[in-house]
Amino acid sequence: MTTNEQLELGFNATSARISGQRREQRVARAKWWFDKMRAAVQHAWQEQTQPRPEQIFLAGVNREFHA
Repeated sequence: MTTNEQLELGFNATSARISGQRREQRVARAKWWFDKMRAAVQHAWQEQTQPRPEQIFLAGVNREFHA
């Protein structure tokens, strides 16, 4: 065997192909999952439209409280 050859193994000479209906179900589940992930990302981006409040330091301001 040379480095350009590929070894293929099978189980009882059965094909590793997925039947049409089962493949369609897998594709449908994958599409559903990716749609949910896209919606989650879109929702996260929409929430970031307003920047978070920023705390700033004001020079010369006395922060001590005297009662």
